[in-house]
This record gives sequence, structure tokens and C-alpha cells, in this order.
Amino acid sequence: MKCILKSSSLLWSLLLCLFCLYAEMISAQPPRTLITVVVAPDHADWTYKTGEKAMFSITVLKDGNTLKNCKVDVQVGPEKMDATWTEKLSMADGKATIDGGTMKSPGFLRCIATINFEGKLYRGLATVGFDPYQIKPTTDMPSDFTAFWDKAKSELSKLPLETKLTLMPERCTEKVNTYQFSVQNFRPGSRLYGMICIPKRPGKYPAELIVPGAGIRPLNGYVTLAEKGIITVEMAIHGIPVTMDPMVYNNLYDGALNEYYSANLDNKDHYYYKRVYMGCVRAVDLICSLPEFDGENIGVFGGSQGGALSVVTAALDSRVKYLVCLFPALSDLTGYLHNRAGGWPHLFNKENGVFNNTEARIQTSKYYDVVNFAKLLKVPGIYSWGFNDETCPPTTTYAVYNAVTAKKELLLARDSGHFGYPEQWDVLNKWMIEKLLPNSIKK
Repeated sequence: MKCILKSSSLLWSLLLCLFCLYAEMISAQPPRTLITVVVAPDHADWTYKTGEKAMFSITVLKDGNTLKNCKVDVQVGPEKMDATWTEKLSMADGKATIDGGTMKSPGFLRCIATINFEGKLYRGLATVGFDPYQIKPTTDMPSDFTAFWDKAKSELSKLPLETKLTLMPERCTEKVNTYQFSVQNFRPGSRLYGMICIPKRPGKYPAELIVPGAGIRPLNGYVTLAEKGIITVEMAIHGIPVTMDPMVYNNLYDGALNEYYSANLDNKDHYYYKRVYMGCVRAVDLICSLPEFDGENIGVFGGSQGGALSVVTAALDSRVKYLVCLFPALSDLTGYLHNRAGGWPHLFNKENGVFNNTEARIQTSKYYDVVNFAKLLKVPGIYSWGFNDETCPPTTTYAVYNAVTAKKELLLARDSGHFGYPEQWDVLNKWMIEKLLPNSIKK
């Protein structure tokens, strides 16, 4: 019986690792394809002044060489909006240059080139910014914004933490103990789950809160970072354990939690993300309750939905001292109502706006828009994204960045989409480690 249980545990661990690897792969840098469509602007920094003309070169490659006598469909227009110019190009030598025009106000212009080669579509794009540091948000801050969230935090503080830690022996190392944690969150009986990794060596340590991207998935814990001497708390948002069979999460994604991001959007007190935002504060409560915590140094790190949550957490909780934010979602959501891109989950775009474009839902969005939290930030942060991001458009991420008055840095990987290059991650991780472990020896 013991042998069977051990084999089952090993199988589960393997499945979990494979699932997590798959989750990372689908959000990472896309793989190379047989045909490569390269679109590039004529400014190396991909940035222009309003009124200045942007030229785009298009090159189609096969086996590293230009593809002769190909036909390419080209469209140009503000990102996420209908194209303002389209044309089918015949490219005898596999290259072309087009006049993309300009923008009269700050924003982003996107050129997309598509080729049908042997029945399969291949696509490339380049997105250029026009005075991006002048982009202003379309949303505004409700007069009771701060009072609304102060009340929510006050109510949360009256709820006992009721911490439960479950040791995960198969995920522990010589230097680190790994636990699944759960704490009470938002209302009596509701739980927040995640993975926590704590250095074994007696002492006091800084902590990093890792907030999740969108979706439903198991968690594995950040052991490597903990081995450097940082307590890592990786949280989930849906109030369910994070060590179940991966199929459970797939079923929830397709079933009860499908489009969770629009649940109860009619009411600011019941919108899905109220529980999520309070969960971020509760995760900080957990960190501060740990005897191993140094009592002072907390950083928060996330991308996409997690990028949004990193800003929200640092704005809501003064115990957070540093933040790393990649391509934040939930940013300037009302952009579509002003004829420009809005942030993920695109609540008010052409498709979703049919249902969501009501006064109640628009007003609710303002209490959860990352732009309004960015205005409240008081701690240093590093931000990062690419201009070709089609999930979290740069128009919206710059609306956030430009609203930040605290100390800030921006790391751009202009040609990237909704992913980060390894070099990008290295810089961001090093930045946080240097903040949390300023006297450590970094290899």
C-alpha cells in the first residue's frame, strides 16, 4: 500500500510540474515558425512625435531568406481598434516599405502584416508610440474611492486570519520548507490559498508576494528565490486549494469560473475583484504574522493580472515597500468608450460593450481600475512591457505609468508582446532582490 501511495505521489508531482511548465510556456516568448513576418518602424526607439509620419518596413522570411513573389495583407490603425488603412501588397523580393501615417494625439499605432503560405496564416506586427508619456487616462477616480477601500480594509481587519499551513515534503529542499497555506479572507469561512516557501535556517527574512496572472491553475512555490533568503508567498485568487489535479482547474475555467472577471460588475460591493484585492491585503497580513519575517521588507511582483495586483497591493497596503509590475491588466478599462484601446479584460470593447456599457458597470470599473490605484502609490517600482502587447495594450499601461508620482523606472522590450524575454525577467528579479537583500552577494 505504501508503495502505491508513493507512486501516486510521484505521478501527481510529475503531472503538476508538466502542467506548470505548460502554463509558463503558453505565456512565454512565442516559438519560431517556418515563415517569419518582420514588421519594423523607421525609428529605432519605436517612438514619434504627434503629427510625425511613421514608416514601416515589412520583410517575409523563409529559411532565413526573403520569400520571393509573396502577397501580404497589411492593415494599419490605432491598436485594438478598426484599421484605418488596408492594402494587399505584392512583394516581388519579399520586402516592402509603407507609409503608416501619423496620430494627432498621444497613443499607439499598429501595423499588422499577414501572409497565407500553403494554407496557413503567418503574421507579424509593429506598434509605435506617439508621445506615449503624454497619454492621459480616460477613467476618473470616484470621490469616495479612498473611503470605499478604507472601509473594505477595516472590515477585513476584523476577520481572524485563521492561518493553516500544510507542509509539502516533496517540494521542500535542504534549505527551504514549502507549505500550502490558507487564510480566512473577505467574509467568514471564505479562504485564500497559495504556496509559501520559508528558509529553514533560523533568522529573520524579507518577503516577496507573487501575485498571479489571469486564469485558474495549481501553484508550485518559488523555492529558488527562498533559497536566496527571501520568504516567498505565491497566492491564488479564487478561494480554492492550489495542489489539486490540473483537470479540476481546467473544468473550473470552462465552467463555474468562466469569465470570472466580469462577475457582478453591476455592483461595486459585489464585483469579483473586491474579494481578490482584499486577498492581496490578506496575503500581506499573513507575511506580517510569520515569526521568520523581518518585520519591514515586503515586495510584490506580478505580470498581467498580476501586474495589476502588484500596483493595487502596494497602493492599498503601506507595509509593501517595493513593486515590480509587468504589463498590468485592468488598466484604463473605459478606453473603448473614448475610441481607443482599453485594458484587459476588455470589458467595454465592441463585443463585450453590448452587455457592459451601462452606467452601473462603468461606475463599478472605476473603483477597480489600476490607474486610480497608481495615483496613490508612494513606494518605488519598476515597470515593464512591450509595444506589441495585444492583451494589455501599451496605451493602457502608459496610462498607469504616467499616473504614478512615486519613484519609478520603466524597462521596455519594445518588440515584445504579452510575454517577457529572459533578459527582462533577469533585470526585474535582480531589481527586487537588490531591494530586499541589499547586502547579499548576487551571482
